[in-house]
Amino acid sequence: MSALPASPTTYSLFDHLICSACRQPYTPAVLHTLSPCCHMPLLAQYTLTGGPDKRILLHREGTMWRYREVLPVFSAAHQISLGEGFTPMLGLNRLGAANGFSDLWLKDEGKNPTGSFKARGLSMAISKAHEYGVEGCIIPTAGNAGVAMAAYCARAAMQAVVVMPRHTPKAFQEECYWYGADVHLIDGLINDCAAKVRQLNSSGQWLDLSTLKEPYRIEGKKTMGYEIAEQMNWQLPDVILYPAGGGTGLIGIWKAFREMQQLGWLPADIRLPRMVAVQAENCQPLVDTWLGKQPNAQQYNGKPTLANGLAVPRPIGEPLMLNVLHESRGLTLGISEADMVDSVREIGKTEGVFLAPEGAALWTAARQLLRQGWLSATDRVLLLNTGNGQKYLDNLRPFLTD
Repeated sequence: MSALPASPTTYSLFDHLICSACRQPYTPAVLHTLSPCCHMPLLAQYTLTGGPDKRILLHREGTMWRYREVLPVFSAAHQISLGEGFTPMLGLNRLGAANGFSDLWLKDEGKNPTGSFKARGLSMAISKAHEYGVEGCIIPTAGNAGVAMAAYCARAAMQAVVVMPRHTPKAFQEECYWYGADVHLIDGLINDCAAKVRQLNSSGQWLDLSTLKEPYRIEGKKTMGYEIAEQMNWQLPDVILYPAGGGTGLIGIWKAFREMQQLGWLPADIRLPRMVAVQAENCQPLVDTWLGKQPNAQQYNGKPTLANGLAVPRPIGEPLMLNVLHESRGLTLGISEADMVDSVREIGKTEGVFLAPEGAALWTAARQLLRQGWLSATDRVLLLNTGNGQKYLDNLRPFLTD
């Protein structure tokens, strides 16, 4: 295992890692993947009691690195950044008013470098890998994560190996090539790509950055939670709808809220948002587990979907996602391909924002939940769009109409 250089110049409150299953602690002095005890994701823990006041954020740069005290990179020399984070929060006033919502918002992660929220997680993972002296990384991807890893590896002068489904839109494939990555196209979904990663990396020459199989992608994704609170003047939405494939962002946002309570940046008794995990009907393992149709997703078989990022049939983070849904009094539901397309078109025509199908699925879900009475017209509702719709033109082209 790679070890950190001695005595780093540190401004981080990062203290240790814990197994997400049994809470066994581990030192961050060496590079970890899954926990040795339970073979489950590791979570970064910080010394938050007596931590800094949120006023430290005044006049800091508008990137996710403004929260550096609660991020795991010890030295600024190892920050591998393209300016990710602090994406816009948009009020969807016309769309909301026309559909019975009085307080509807969108956080648009498509404005990140490489065009998706994956920039956050991969910036953090590559930064931490750089701090450990890693020379190359490999990843199975449905599209956006591979693009982000390729870009940040290029920025860090590290080798990148990307394995993605052959049916992934060409925009994702070609962007990885232009960043200099070694790209492998596989028949099947991301679980088939993961099997190919294990084969290619049998010698362990590259760091595997698969979702939640290392501890640091989630730390980049959690900055969405910090930003939501800060951009809403330290208030929180009543409900957050999130497109959940691997679920790292859903888990990370919830982790951020809990950390901010410990820091005193949010009141300890604040009512946290109800979290809604939205999936594609073509690949809805979390939905089926939530509804009791299966004990877990370990044997689930999904189908391709227009929302490539939701085609994750066997997410290792399923227990953590379910915990978030239970703790937040939330739920999960699946959305059809046709409804995603209709929502892409409606939001584009009404608000001038071209959402990825994953983000558009949230709008369908919100309307369904309002009709069912689970949402009320006065709820402050936040849709978290994860990517730029322009990359999905191959998927959406068959639905063009005159």
